Amino acid sequence: MTGTVGTGTALLEVDQVAKSYGALDVLTAVDLTVPTGQALGIVGPNGAGKSTLLSVINGTEKASAGTVRFGGRDVTAVGPADRARAGMGRTFQIPRPFTHLTVFENALAGAEFGAGLHGHAADLRALEALEMADMLDVANTPAGTLPLLKRKRLELARALATDPQLLLLDEIAGGLTEAECDSLIATIRSLHREGITIIWIEHVVKALLAVVERLVCLASGVIVADGAPDEVMRSDEVRKVYLGGGM
Repeated sequence: MTGTVGTGTALLEVDQVAKSYGALDVLTAVDLTVPTGQALGIVGPNGAGKSTLLSVINGTEKASAGTVRFGGRDVTAVGPADRARAGMGRTFQIPRPFTHLTVFENALAGAEFGAGLHGHAADLRALEALEMADMLDVANTPAGTLPLLKRKRLELARALATDPQLLLLDEIAGGLTEAECDSLIATIRSLHREGITIIWIEHVVKALLAVVERLVCLASGVIVADGAPDEVMRSDEVRKVYLGGGM
């Protein structure tokens, strides 16, 4: 089962992308087109290449072959800082705050270094990002003292401070309680309603299904299913490689 769900101008085009580390092939000829405004979820077993795919998309890793186009522009050879300024924001599986800085200062770093803003404009963008991530109430708190959910939200706020058109989320719901996960789902759903295009890797499938309108399953560096979330989760191939044959 393959295909593209959703309509609209393509914001991201991944064309025959491969990534190898020596003799280890992590991604093999991946094709992925994401229309503007879509929320796309990616599932797959550990080691499938999901995080590597995000890294190739945002430029943290360089593709071994293939092309990445963003907003119609070939960005394959462009570094992550320039991709951020072009409109890509990303969170990481393990939150990486500047622990010695406050929550506001962390968001400000995203606005200054990610979006290239300065002075009052950077301050306003940082505050807006904190509001979007529901973090304004702890703006002056040292980042190193935050519990896990707040760290996850700060990671999200820093990505939002870059003013992204495309938001890449890497297992942001991992490790949270059910109530914390529900709270985060509500935030991400709100971001999607505001028009931000989302690509979300997640093992907490409940979280994905509450937000995304399209689901891709990646296994051994290859897309094995792409379509409506319910159809993908019912796919025999997905059950085989991701769910172990049953649900």
